[in-house]
Amino acid sequence: MSTKTITKARLLQSRRWRIRKKVTGTALRPRLAVRFTGKHIYAQAINDDLGTTLVFLSSLDAELRKQKLKANVASAKTLGDAFAVKAKAAGITVVVFDRSGAPYHGKVKMFAEAAREGGLQF
Repeated sequence: MSTKTITKARLLQSRRWRIRKKVTGTALRPRLAVRFTGKHIYAQAINDDLGTTLVFLSSLDAELRKQKLKANVASAKTLGDAFAVKAKAAGITVVVFDRSGAPYHGKVKMFAEAAREGGLQF
């Protein structure tokens, strides 16, 4: 690994820690953590008090896999809508958003807006 790669990884981890100091999920208001990799999107609602995942959805889900979702803006919108439906079915309406160190624009912003349109409040 080059020093540039190591530096980027350290900066990303610092951003994650800085965000997590301020963002904590509870039973009443779980943390909606979203993570984008090169190929897939992962989202989960987490109760940090108990350390449990309440709702999980990714682009690897059987129903979403048929749509051949990538880690792009269009797929983020689709996954945000689907996550909102699944969270509401589990009784979750209010969340706190954790962008996992990613800047709030593009894919992350589209996911958040789609989840809001689906009925989640944050």
